[in-house]
Amino acid sequence: MNPRILIARKRDGGHLSEDEIRSFVGGYLNREVADYQMAAFLMAVLFRGMSREETVALTRAMIDSGRVLDLSALGPTADKHSTGGVGDKVSLALAPLVAAEGVRVPMISGRGLGHTGGTLDKLESIPGFRTGLSPDEFVGTLARVGVAMAGQSDDLVPADRRMYALRDVTATVESLPLIASSILSKKIAAGPENLVFDVKVGRGAFFADRSRAAALAAELVSVAGAFGRRAVAFLTDMDRPLGAAVGNAVEVEEAIAVLRGTAPPDLTEVTFVTAAAMLVLAGVAPDLFAASRRLEERIRDGSALAKFREMVSAQGGDPRVADDPSLLPRAAHEVVVESPADGTVADIDPRAIAEIVTDMGGGRRRVEDTIDAGAGLILDCVHGSTVRKGDTLARIRFSRGSAGEWVSRTRAAYLITRAAAPERRMIHAVVSRSGEQPWRGWSTPLTY
Repeated sequence: MNPRILIARKRDGGHLSEDEIRSFVGGYLNREVADYQMAAFLMAVLFRGMSREETVALTRAMIDSGRVLDLSALGPTADKHSTGGVGDKVSLALAPLVAAEGVRVPMISGRGLGHTGGTLDKLESIPGFRTGLSPDEFVGTLARVGVAMAGQSDDLVPADRRMYALRDVTATVESLPLIASSILSKKIAAGPENLVFDVKVGRGAFFADRSRAAALAAELVSVAGAFGRRAVAFLTDMDRPLGAAVGNAVEVEEAIAVLRGTAPPDLTEVTFVTAAAMLVLAGVAPDLFAASRRLEERIRDGSALAKFREMVSAQGGDPRVADDPSLLPRAAHEVVVESPADGTVADIDPRAIAEIVTDMGGGRRRVEDTIDAGAGLILDCVHGSTVRKGDTLARIRFSRGSAGEWVSRTRAAYLITRAAAPERRMIHAVVSRSGEQPWRGWSTPLTY
């Protein structure tokens, strides 16, 4: 294997065999391929792309670079992955909700970077919660509780860890085959049989363009299928913040509200749709409608919230937060943002909201930045809300910076008009191996 020859062939739009890709990734792990050579390869892939066969080969090489978990003895397993957005705390509620239905949920999650929040950062705002589980601890927790939520361990897909760090500093993150192989290598190595993808579309997503988001959804579903996984993807709205909370501790509190049946409708809808799809793929419900009824029952009888408590306790956290969210971290100050006029909330800029939370310390500009778990925004008025001048639009929790700056920036993120707000559709489409179909509600057939 000559790295220079393989890089040149991909640079010129040529095809690489599975053996060549495996040798290149293996060489990178054992230091035979230098960082600058991998960086050149990644840039070539960004510009030239990869065939489906090449993407599958790259994913397989990354999976085989480390340990692969065997969950076959645990019964039906399913996981969900979101491409990330503003206020996206779906995983925090979805994982225990699905586990309460008897489906094991092995969830390997990540941290926030840039404008999107990370599931691990949110979980770690729960006092004592441990996300750094070894593979054996992860599987043991999954077997006992039915759900485990943790970060990527050192021996799980080490090739992805090194390659992603390089992509982050070489501007090669936004490549469909590289995104797909990074996501799927971790998901498949963690062992679930069934995968649901939540691909965000809109200003608060990585892909604002619908066609690009749909292409990524199709790639994720097809490559997952090549590894024998049943998979579907949903294109969901991220043109405005999801739910009413943006931050870490405030999002945990809102996820708990989902499990109590008191969360905002948009957040509840996305959580229930993706959770229902997991039940259908896992074979415990015949269709989305039946699955949704079962999930509603788990909310009503309290078993979903009980599963959340059990998960938190099993991973070292304080389970009392499920009943007393005041135990979660809270910033030193709180200030309200008042509406400047009468009207209707026609828009809330998700990027602007995310940037405010990040600047208050609730997110990261760099990987090494420290998170202020208590910093966040609570949007008391969301898309479509009718307001009067002086009404509270939002509450800001912060420990650093100027209250005046946070208030003025938050108010500027809102658009209040006399006209009615445009309709917001949360679920745009469903993508399976047979193609894309529009979302028609709970009667939408799910093929996989």
